[in-house]
Amino acid sequence: MGFLKLPRLSHSLRSLRSLPLVRNGEQRWGRKGMVLGGCVAALGMVPSAALATPGSGVSGTVLATGTSSGTMKVEAKGVTDVVVRTITIAPGGSTGWHHHPGQLIAVVQKGTLSRTLDDCSVETTTAGQSFIEPSGAKHRHIGRNLGSEPVVLYVTYMLPAGSPLSVDADAPACEAGE
Repeated sequence: MGFLKLPRLSHSLRSLRSLPLVRNGEQRWGRKGMVLGGCVAALGMVPSAALATPGSGVSGTVLATGTSSGTMKVEAKGVTDVVVRTITIAPGGSTGWHHHPGQLIAVVQKGTLSRTLDDCSVETTTAGQSFIEPSGAKHRHIGRNLGSEPVVLYVTYMLPAGSPLSVDADAPACEAGE
């Protein structure tokens, strides 16, 4: 395989000094200048991917795809356990009130998930949507399947190393009817 032989840079720079020509008070570029300029422009347009190596022996499976309703901000501090989990909630089932020691990203693969948050507001997420649950006790919530088919979630947890996936919590006063 041959290599493209380029002129030495110092020689090219010396040539550039003599490239502009002045004739009849008008500045013009000589033939060398035009050729060199064209070569430089062409080299700038060569895609770097041409040097990439193709992969082999690799396969992947998309488990679920979800689109967020807005910007997603993911944070993890310190040593972090990353856990990927599938959760299925049967019709009429619920997760119970809980919170997470770390943030998680969830994709609803099937069904409709209704989440009641700490302030008793309700967020509904359908198949093909995603959401982030923030960490900490002040973000307790319950997930419910109010539909007639199972809810299937694909969840990625980002937890402080050694932490549980979730921590049980009491229902907030607004949920308890107080």
